[in-house]
Amino acid sequence: MTSHSPLVFVIDDDESVRKGLKRLLRSADYESEVFKSASDFLAREPHPGPSCLIVDVQMPGLNGLEFQDALIQRRRTEQLVFITGHGNIPMCAQVMKAGAVDFLPKPFKPRELLKCVERAITRSTEQRRRAEEQSEARRLLDLLTPREFEVMQLVITGMLNKQVGGELDMAEKTVKVHRGRVMQKLGVTSVAELVRLVQKAGIVAVRTSSGTKAN
Repeated sequence: MTSHSPLVFVIDDDESVRKGLKRLLRSADYESEVFKSASDFLAREPHPGPSCLIVDVQMPGLNGLEFQDALIQRRRTEQLVFITGHGNIPMCAQVMKAGAVDFLPKPFKPRELLKCVERAITRSTEQRRRAEEQSEARRLLDLLTPREFEVMQLVITGMLNKQVGGELDMAEKTVKVHRGRVMQKLGVTSVAELVRLVQKAGIVAVRTSSGTKAN
């Protein structure tokens, strides 16, 4: 897994708020960058490591809610912490449902915000770890031939070689050969390991003629 330092971004049109938050983050040993608008942030290359965005809801141009929508549409994965002096319960519910880490009304205690940032960085780190594991699992599965992939999908349902052969109209010994190649290519030694790898890859379950379903 490639290691990149966490980075906290502050997006607020108030310069005094930007400066204050940057000082606060520095005091907690967080690297940070500040932006006066959501559009300015979107023009920046995405950070390759864990990241947290502290975003003001009310801003000229693209406001905080519209900014969150823009990130979702672009399939961006930064974790958002909203701050606002004009929030309400429906607004809070909306941004939290869309995946925000927290929604803090101004004025807030510095310690409160730092706890939110910590949660956001932890969530971002875990999300990136899962994404990299999925990418590696899919890379391994791409090594399989179409026939090996078919065999693998049935093996993870718990089928025996004979049952797999009946499902695919294939001799049992041929299934055994394909199964061995699958295990070798994927670097696993048991069906349990194979199932975990397939789950990490996010492979869709298959249904056999007997109704058995993959996990």
